[in-house]
Amino acid sequence: MTPASPYRIFIVEDDPWYGEVLKYHLSMNPDYELHRFVTGEACLKHLRQSPPHLITMDYSLPDINGADLLRQIREQLPDTPVIVISGQQDVETAVGLLQAGVHDYFVKDDRTKDLLWNAILKIRENQNLKREIEQLREALGQKYDFGNLLIGNSPAIRNVFTLIQKAVRTNINVSISGETGTGKELVAKSIHYHSDRRKKPFVAVNMAAIPRELTESELFGHEKGAFTGAASRKIGRFEEANKGTLFLDEVAEMDLTLQSKLLRVLQERELVRVGGNERIQLDIRLVVASHKNLLDEVRQGRFREDLYYRLMGLPIVLPPLRDRATDVLLLARHFLDEFCKDNHLTSPAISPAATDKLLQYSFPGNVRELKAVMQMAAVMCDGQEIRPDDLMLTSGSDESVVGAEGKTLRQYTIQIIKSYLSKYDNNVVLVAEKLDVGKSTIYKMIQNNELTLA
Repeated sequence: MTPASPYRIFIVEDDPWYGEVLKYHLSMNPDYELHRFVTGEACLKHLRQSPPHLITMDYSLPDINGADLLRQIREQLPDTPVIVISGQQDVETAVGLLQAGVHDYFVKDDRTKDLLWNAILKIRENQNLKREIEQLREALGQKYDFGNLLIGNSPAIRNVFTLIQKAVRTNINVSISGETGTGKELVAKSIHYHSDRRKKPFVAVNMAAIPRELTESELFGHEKGAFTGAASRKIGRFEEANKGTLFLDEVAEMDLTLQSKLLRVLQERELVRVGGNERIQLDIRLVVASHKNLLDEVRQGRFREDLYYRLMGLPIVLPPLRDRATDVLLLARHFLDEFCKDNHLTSPAISPAATDKLLQYSFPGNVRELKAVMQMAAVMCDGQEIRPDDLMLTSGSDESVVGAEGKTLRQYTIQIIKSYLSKYDNNVVLVAEKLDVGKSTIYKMIQNNELTLA
């Protein structure tokens, strides 16, 4: 294993005795690599040769003003923490330095060594957390790699690949359209994690899931006391996504009043929280999605035309699975292998008859439905091969057991049990065992006329 690199600290102190005291005190941590300088110029010279992880500096140096030294350090190493240690107790100076980006300001006294020790520990902890976050974001970038995201070789999906690659080159807004279950949010994440903003936040908002009266506060935030129940300040999703990417799913569900406010935020590149006066500058990339045709919504008067053109940017249309026939088997195999790997199962083969059944089905729930179907098939498969009966589809219908829109969980459960009762000749005990439900649950459904035995 490669040993961790030492944590390099520069101590800029013109008092030889005090500088050695600080250096000796910090040297008790063997992870620290300490360098002491008696002038600001010496520090700046070595700054270019071996950049430190942290700098402590006296404010009053013989060759350079503390404020000037801080400014030059910031120009070269804007993210490196700086702690000022000074004999001056001037509050105005301390406040000015903190506003200029100094991490801490300590006055020289008997407590300084311990304060410095604890401050460095906290700084290292924060730096380690930031490093972990960056590593996680890099991992997310690999997870949302185009090749891992969209499985397929059909012309329709290759065209989507091309558009995603164009989108990541610039900060242009992107509008994604497609039926439910085609993977709109996955495409949005792929664009973000391959763009220059990948180290900044990706914030997703489903506009259809937010109560209308809370939408403005959810997007733009609010100040304490802005309305009844606003007990504290709330940071909105736009602020959360600052410097990163904001994904607004089902954007067509916004009412016209909110559309007007959104348009103003996008035009001005700033927002004001509900109940506030402070103008907050924004730097975000906006990606929107809808299963509706936004241009049709404009024609029907339900969506503002000026907002439509502001949001449209680069349009990406995700094809439904029925238009990707050559990809169905590739996706089925991928989802099956992925589920079996995650659950420590042997991945079964797909029989020719099951293959035919998959190819003949229209998949109204699109990729999301196919994924659910293959996961269930892996669980229900009795041997090393998936048979047609293991695929929970409704033959010859545009509605499936899995992924059908408009069904409640109760209706979904009833249909699954009904299918298995038919498959296993109304053997309630066997069906209960197969589906891992109680026998009493099935008998109660029969008693309530939710199920019938043929």
